[in-house]
Amino acid sequence: MTPDPHPQATTEQSPFETASPAGAGLVDVVTSAASPPPVAAAPRPATPTSSPRRRVWGRATGLAAGLLALVAVAWWAWPRIAEWLNTVSTDDAYVDSHVTIVAPRVPGQVARVLVDDNARVKKGDLLVELDREPYQNQVELKRSGVEVAEADLSAAESRVRGDLALARAQRWKLQMAIEGVNNQVATLRSQVAALRSKEASRDLAKIELARTEQLLRKGASSREEFDQGMSAYKVAEAQVRQAAEDVRVGRASLGLPPDPPDGGSPADVPADLDQTFSGVRQALADLIQTIAQVGLPLATSEATPSQFLAEFRKQDDEGNVDRIFAKLVPDAPAVKQARAKVAQAQRDLALADLDLRYCDVRAEIDGVVSRRAVNPGNHVVAGQQMMAVRSLTEVWVDCHFKETQLVDVRIGHPVDLRVDAYPGRVFRGRVSGFAPGTGAALAVLPAENATGNFVKVVQRLTVRVDLAEPNSPEAPLAAGLSVVPVVRIREEPTGPDAGARLQSGGGR
Repeated sequence: MTPDPHPQATTEQSPFETASPAGAGLVDVVTSAASPPPVAAAPRPATPTSSPRRRVWGRATGLAAGLLALVAVAWWAWPRIAEWLNTVSTDDAYVDSHVTIVAPRVPGQVARVLVDDNARVKKGDLLVELDREPYQNQVELKRSGVEVAEADLSAAESRVRGDLALARAQRWKLQMAIEGVNNQVATLRSQVAALRSKEASRDLAKIELARTEQLLRKGASSREEFDQGMSAYKVAEAQVRQAAEDVRVGRASLGLPPDPPDGGSPADVPADLDQTFSGVRQALADLIQTIAQVGLPLATSEATPSQFLAEFRKQDDEGNVDRIFAKLVPDAPAVKQARAKVAQAQRDLALADLDLRYCDVRAEIDGVVSRRAVNPGNHVVAGQQMMAVRSLTEVWVDCHFKETQLVDVRIGHPVDLRVDAYPGRVFRGRVSGFAPGTGAALAVLPAENATGNFVKVVQRLTVRVDLAEPNSPEAPLAAGLSVVPVVRIREEPTGPDAGARLQSGGGR
């Protein structure tokens, strides 16, 4: 056959074009009816491009684009999927810190306020000054009280030393009383001996008188010799009576009966008379009374002077009475009382001085001043809030996780903290503890769900996250800032109580 010299041009459909088999015929009919009959196209030469190659290229391009899109999606989604599998997070978290309420310890009028809101202060900085004059006067008054108490102490010590000097004198008086009794006993015995001598002289004079009387009857003696013998006898008799009276007086002065018992000698006296004599007992009583005033324990009523002095000397190893008296001065009741008054006056002075120092209200922590509510001239009372100091060092994050998120969270897990105020910056932290109850349970008025209208709501539990590094001055975390914490639950917990749900206790 002879080939057609004018072959009819054919139209190929691109592999990227799509045809709708359902509506293609209808569209063609409508188009054919609305348009004029086609004009025969002029013949054109055949193109050198092959239709199967174009279809393969199109498919390869589409497949490459799909693979690239899949890789991009995987690259974007994988970190997020890994984070979702290995971490828990919440956007219900806020920075918190300790706040110290600044209040005066003493009432008074405000003299100066040296800080304002948002001022940064350090521990010990002066914040407020109260009027010092009333407290300064109290200090001077209490100082005068101390001086008076010290003077009273000196006077008490002087009185005690005077009492001890009197006690020394009374001790010697007691010794003298004992010696006096012994001397009186010796005198009595000498008087008894003199009585015996006078009686012997009287008896001799009586014998001589009787002999002279016999001689006178016989005419061998004169009347004058008889009278002399009578006179000598009467003198001797008078001397005996005088000596006997002296003995009676001597016995009476010793507290003894003037006449000895039947068959007894006037010279007989009790062996312990020097301990029981009334004068000795009086001297002992005076000494005991004086020593009792300086704090020495009282002796028993049965104790003799010798026993009392022996016990008294035992208070010193060597029996030195002067050292014993010196030890009694600081322990005397009057001195103790005066010393206690001095201590009380000194404590009153210390309290007054402390109140004076309390007129300067200083910062107790490092932080930032907030909520100032005092001005010069205001009168404040003890404990009244004047301002607050919010700490910048003791800062943490309170994270309110859903209860279903806490299955794998433990103390010690590391936490990444993203703060809205510092985009792009990640702070490091550590789980340090869990709240003892949910917000609903710890509320002032906890909800009580009745059985009929109960709807289970997922509760949130507060988890405390401490910063792993000190609060940075370049990016300080202020209380109340919003935080997104990310707890890395697949990493090993570290630090105190690691892996536990409750702290072991014992304070921070």
